[in-house]
Parts: sequence; C-alpha cells; structure tokens
Amino acid sequence: ITHWHSPKFHAYFPTANSYPAIVADMLSGAIACIGFTWIASPACTELEVVMLDWLGKMLDLPKEFLACSGGKGGGVIQGTASESTLVALLGAKARKLQEVKAEHPEWDEHTIIGKLVGYSSAQAHSSVERAGLLGGVKLRSVPADEHNRLRGDALEKAIQQDLADGLIPFYAVVTLGTTNSCAFDRLDECGPVANKHNVWVHVDAAYAGSAFICPEYRHHMKGMETADSFNFNPHKWMLVNFDCSAMWLKDPSWVVNAFNVDPLYLKHEMQGSAPDYRHWQIPLGRRFRALKLWFVLRLYGVENLQAHIRRHCGFAKQFGDLCVADERFELAAEVNMGLVCFRLKGSNERNESLLKRINGRGKIHMVPAKIRDVYFLR
Repeated sequence: ITHWHSPKFHAYFPTANSYPAIVADMLSGAIACIGFTWIASPACTELEVVMLDWLGKMLDLPKEFLACSGGKGGGVIQGTASESTLVALLGAKARKLQEVKAEHPEWDEHTIIGKLVGYSSAQAHSSVERAGLLGGVKLRSVPADEHNRLRGDALEKAIQQDLADGLIPFYAVVTLGTTNSCAFDRLDECGPVANKHNVWVHVDAAYAGSAFICPEYRHHMKGMETADSFNFNPHKWMLVNFDCSAMWLKDPSWVVNAFNVDPLYLKHEMQGSAPDYRHWQIPLGRRFRALKLWFVLRLYGVENLQAHIRRHCGFAKQFGDLCVADERFELAAEVNMGLVCFRLKGSNERNESLLKRINGRGKIHMVPAKIRDVYFLR
C-alpha cells in the first residue's frame, strides 16, 4: 500500500484524516442509511444543511450561498471536486439552454448544445476538461498570465472571439489554488466579465479552500459574490477523511431541474420543504457524510483547525527558504499555502533524474509538474 498519511508522503495533495472523522465514518457505516431523500433519513439531510452553513460561515462565504439566509442558496456534500465541476457545468448548461430557447424558439436543443462553449485557465485541473467531455460540450483553455493566473482581460478576449464565431459562452471555471503551482486565478476580474456575458462562474478551490478558514488567506476569495457555485475539499486539508467535498450553489434550482426524475417510489409528503439531495448530485444514493464534518468541527473547533493549516503553511515557507538559501536550487513558483515548487538549477533532465533517484529510494514520495516546459518538483 502507498501510505498517504506517512510524514514522508509529499505527492499529489495532502489527504486529511483524524480520529473524530474516523469515528464518524464508522458511525455512518453502522447507521448505513442511504440519504437520497429527506424521508429516507431526515437527520442525514438536515445535518448536512446545517453543516454546510457552519462551514460557509467559517469561510465567510457571501450569505446568498447559505441555506440559513432564507434565499435560494445552499450547500451539499459531493464525493470529489471533479463531481462538483461536472454538476455545476450541467446546471450552467440547463440554464443557458432555457435562456437561448426563449430567444430562438426555432432552434432545437441539439443545435444549441453544439454552439455552447465553456472556459478555464490553461492551469486548471484535468477534471475540468473531463467535465466538458462528460457534459458533451466544448471547453476552451485560456492562457494564464506570467504568474499562472487566469485574468479578466484574457477571459473577455476569448468570449468576444467565440461570440464573433457564433458560439454561445455558458460556463467558466475559476481556480483558486491550481494543482501545478497553487496559483490563484483573479476571481475579482473574471467574475464581472462572466456576469456581464451571463456565463455561470464555478469557483474550484479544491485544495486551497480549507485555508480560507484563516482570515489572512481570504483576500484570494475577493469577488466571490460574482460566483454561481463554489467548491472545496475538506477531505484534502481540514482533518475530514475522504470523501467529503463541500459545494455551494446560489441557485440550486438549475441543477435540481436538470437532474429531476421523480418516480412514485421516491416521492414523499415533505417534498419541497427540505432538499432532496439526489437532485443535487450525479449518484442517487449517498452516505451520511455530514457526521464527519460535525464530529471534526465540534471536537477540534475553528481555532484548532486554523492552527493546523497555519502550521502546514509555516512548513512550506521554511522549506522554501531552505531552497532559496542553497545555491544549487531555485523556486519554480511563488510558495503558496502548503505547496513548494522547486528544482535543481539546470536542465529538465537533471531534475527528472533527481526525482527518479528520490522516489527510487522509497523513503520520500513526490510528483513533478511542468509549466511552460519547465520541469520541477512539487
């Protein structure tokens, strides 16, 4: 087995674990409810609504995303960030289809879908491209700036070009904390551009989102009020074990209507007064994952979780400083959050051989990345 919780595991991304989360997972397994509707296990749905509000308040999300605001918004636990990206894309697709049909009643659905186009940074995670494949729509990769961030002017240019070509822009993914280098797309620039063109904005903060529980990192969220959906993974960095991916929607009705199939055997008297989470996700069944959030938040509290994040960010800064102090090494990107991108000065081959030797010893596990043809270790 590859030990993801070894202190020497430095590959992919951190994966969270803690005793409260394990106990909650055991309890979820023991209760063994399948919470697809409210009536299938009311506590399973209701605790999730409350936990996503607690978590949203910890991040200081705009109140439109929270169920307790009394508006349309609310949160849901998905399995992974990839699922959230796809769910948001399908919601955006449903919204744009309705809008275009109203303008062009003579166009059939097939014609409209053929013209739809979505956007993400060239630095976005591969799951965004995959969401386009699964959703049956074109997605465009927009070049990032010299700091690996997607900027508003680049997005505007791509949208204008597609409009001129007769395409229909409908969806944009803004990444806060990219996989390659933990770069932060400029949501405050991209959001208003997308809003102007009535394009759904999905914010993917899979890894870095956990750090937003610390006020000093919230400046990266500037412009969140322009987003339609937001997602991060407590199972990456917040002591909640896999799988627990938190997603918020300003108006879930687009997703609910896109996924709504209502056979008699799933109907119940309380329909409409509580969310039926089967309409908010791709699978029908779901585990009682809100227990993991509840146990972790109750037993550790916000301050302990903040200390955990800050400690990791401190380690990264310390390692980054060691790289800078050693004339053999250089940083390949700014040190952000808990990620350090570094390399031996010199050729890509030299760094490939270094990584092969490190991993070959079986003591430390790391993975590489490449930006603009520069190979580095992360």
